[in-house]
This record gives sequence, C-alpha cells and structure tokens, in this order.
Amino acid sequence: MADREQILGRIRTICLELPETSERLSHGAPTFFVRGKRAFLMVLTNHHGDGRFALWCAAPEGIQQALVDADPERFFVPPYVGHRGWLGMRLDRALDWDELAGIAEDAYAEVAPAQLLNAAREHDRIREP
Repeated sequence: MADREQILGRIRTICLELPETSERLSHGAPTFFVRGKRAFLMVLTNHHGDGRFALWCAAPEGIQQALVDADPERFFVPPYVGHRGWLGMRLDRALDWDELAGIAEDAYAEVAPAQLLNAAREHDRIREP
C-alpha cells in the first residue's frame, strides 16, 4: 500500500506540474484534469476486481495499439475508454519514470486546448511531439 501511495505521489507531481491542471476523484479514482474539465489521466486500483494497479490516459492516435502489441504485460486497452484510444499502463510492473512522464504529457496534449498547449510549449513547460 505504501508503494502505491508513493507511485501516486510521483504521478501527482508529474501531472500537476503541467499548466492549468487539477486533481479530483472521478468514479472513485484520482483523476487529473485540464482546466478542471477534461480528464487526461486517472489512477485505478483493482477496478471492478481486475487486480491491476494502473493508470488510464488519453493517448495519441495509434499509440495504444502500438504499446499494447509491443508489451502486453505492461500496457492494455482499458474498459469504457479504450474504444476512444485511451491507454492502460500497469503501475505494478517495472516503471520507467521518464516513459511515464512522456505518456502523461502526451495525454495532456490530447485534451488541452490548442492555445494552452502552444503557450506551454513556448515556455518549455511541455515538450514538442
């Protein structure tokens, strides 16, 4: 349980460092939003008994399938949002924090308004694709 709290803490830091983001519970899970409206990433523990400690997040077109095909032990198509291209990533496997930060930035970029995203890139608050 302590490990999960530490992992959530690091994910929280990554997500809340992105411009105009916030966190609140959504469907019982810590969820991160752009401008309080559009969810881009959520952290779930044993969702409906699936046994996973994982994040679900928005993903650029084609990324979900590429990552699931390349490493199905760590990546999966999440229920409810997978049909929209969202990606599931297990947090109870080996974590690469740089990779996770990149996935979170990509998720943010998928839902942030263009004007906010462009301003963030101009000020080096988020990397170019």
